[in-house]
Amino acid sequence: MTNGEEARVSAAVFDAVCAKADAAARAQKTLARANAEAKNELLNAIADALDARADEIAGANELDMIASRDAGMDAGKLDRLLFDVPRVAAAAQGVRHVATLPDPIGEIVRGYNLPNGLRLQQTRVPLGVIGMIYEARPNVTVDVASLCLKSGNAAILRGGHAAERTNAATLAIIRDTLVEHGFDPALVDTVDEYGRDGATAMMEARGHIDVLVPRGGAGLIQAVVRNSKVPVIETGAGNVHIYVDRSGDLDKAIPIIINAKTQRVGVCNAAEKLLVHRDVAARFLPAIARALAEANVELHADDDAYGIIDKAGIDGVNLLAATDEDWDTEYLALTMGVKVVDSLDEAIEHINAHSTGHTESIVAEDYSAVEEFTGRVDSAVVMVNASTRFTDGGVFGFGAELGISTQKMHARGPMGLREMTTTKWIGYGTGQVRG
Repeated sequence: MTNGEEARVSAAVFDAVCAKADAAARAQKTLARANAEAKNELLNAIADALDARADEIAGANELDMIASRDAGMDAGKLDRLLFDVPRVAAAAQGVRHVATLPDPIGEIVRGYNLPNGLRLQQTRVPLGVIGMIYEARPNVTVDVASLCLKSGNAAILRGGHAAERTNAATLAIIRDTLVEHGFDPALVDTVDEYGRDGATAMMEARGHIDVLVPRGGAGLIQAVVRNSKVPVIETGAGNVHIYVDRSGDLDKAIPIIINAKTQRVGVCNAAEKLLVHRDVAARFLPAIARALAEANVELHADDDAYGIIDKAGIDGVNLLAATDEDWDTEYLALTMGVKVVDSLDEAIEHINAHSTGHTESIVAEDYSAVEEFTGRVDSAVVMVNASTRFTDGGVFGFGAELGISTQKMHARGPMGLREMTTTKWIGYGTGQVRG
């Protein structure tokens, strides 16, 4: 679906997708009654099965990689698509970690007694059937399945054409393990066989799917947000910024910037923009630009940054003049926008105007500047003297993540088990009636 397309789907596909969602809902009712021990045993069995059959998944992934490479997929997306044996092993280890986490279901959020003796408790319960629409991210299949099963939810997945073979192989293993352990395989299902129509049907399946989570590029996310009749948790594209303050330490700044930009270029927490305070720009930018040039990063610089970098005469630097469009672009490539700002205020205002609300970082030694930046920057995660690459559910201790929410309702930032629950109130009375 493109950004401007209106959601339309045949009745046959819509009915088929709703049938899958309804089967998932029935299975979820049983899963919701399972205790933590049973769910953890299931997750450990899934992890063992992924390890045992990793070659099957990697073989399917190799076919997806060849097809996508031949189709001209860029390096960043190919990196996301890769799901070889080491990455399968890492995903399996993530499943095991999810099994060790506290079960959020049944947790009492708060409770108190009313003056009339009625005892109220707010407790965590599953969301129900979670729909996930994602692209070229086969690790998400494992992450979502493990988080949903641990939190008592069912999952309906649309993983995209590029990873179709990989996702099919992975789901077959997960569903086989569900059956072996006495669970309904409808708990984790896919609509990939229906192609884009399957995704559209998921968006229209209000009353069958409880919440929809898109995870991918800005076009996919916005198409789902605009067209979905099902409530959406919006995960954001990552127009991520690093600001080097006048009090910043260059020895910290360079490794932070290089790591944030180059460790993995095709992920949403990779840095896309660099802002440098004017007071240190002339001293810092040549060294930073030299390090970025050595990492083959193309720089799109504003007039001031361009002049400083160009004057430095750096060998091998690929320097272009930035356009207005640059400041709103998520490159997902070895490209970085560079801007000189006159003040901390200007940096904050620029970030809040152009960021997607994902992650920003400040490099600074001045405590007041740090406090001002962390207090006023309106993003889901703000780092201080650290790489933006740390914004990740696994790194945050969640084992995996459903995605990184950039909205402000229900969940914000990396979404783990607690973010995959809602609450309900239970009132314990002794015959009270309201007068």
